[in-house]
Amino acid sequence: LSRLGIRRMEVRGVDGRNVSVLTPAEVKTAAARLRDAGVTVSAVGSPLGKIAADGDIPAHMETARRVFETAGLLGTRLVRVFSFYPGALTGEAFREAALTQLDRLLTLADEAGVTLCHENEADILGESPEACRALLDAFGGRLRCVFDMGNFVLGGYDPLGAYRLLRPYIDYFHIKDARRDGCIVPPGCGDARIAEILTDYAAASAPVPVTLEPHLHAFVGLSDLTGRSLATPFTYPDGESAMRDARDRLIAMLA
Repeated sequence: LSRLGIRRMEVRGVDGRNVSVLTPAEVKTAAARLRDAGVTVSAVGSPLGKIAADGDIPAHMETARRVFETAGLLGTRLVRVFSFYPGALTGEAFREAALTQLDRLLTLADEAGVTLCHENEADILGESPEACRALLDAFGGRLRCVFDMGNFVLGGYDPLGAYRLLRPYIDYFHIKDARRDGCIVPPGCGDARIAEILTDYAAASAPVPVTLEPHLHAFVGLSDLTGRSLATPFTYPDGESAMRDARDRLIAMLA
């Protein structure tokens, strides 16, 4: 991050361990390492809500308590969440169960003083723009949005239309670009309309974080997640080279 001139990060894991399983001692050690490097934390990229809505909810709530404590120790109020998979549920039963579990997460978040930001992703309740807007409306502003325009492209949705629908709830962005054929590409090389979206948002809104997550180098499991082949014609010798290219393209685009 120092070599790339990036001074903030969204924490998802430390030394190969997901942020949701870190002990307070491990989090404090990570926080000290970040401080020594001059890096602050913009958000915690948790996996909360990434289980079936009829799964082991009590255990998931205990994980949530740990994640929210971690956010406090890292000095951020923003926690990324999802809106559950259907499991054995269908239709309205799935929707009601997912909303119930999200409400429980929000109650714990209120107690911990953190803000939950929902990310759109395949196969969860909040996959389509309309479904995202409906669940955000359902909580009257208690649940916020982390907007991932690349995920909308991969799902076959119009990212600009999705942005216009979800804009009132957006608290930060994930920057990932993709083509409609399922190919992950550097920022500005796909159909995610990144420049138009960020330009519009910046014109009338206070600054918010953007997480650069290009997924250009050895991101295992994304193809499985979306059910599509996500090969890219852009190749890099290592992760830092991929991140540097993505950073440079995003900065040029915004300039």
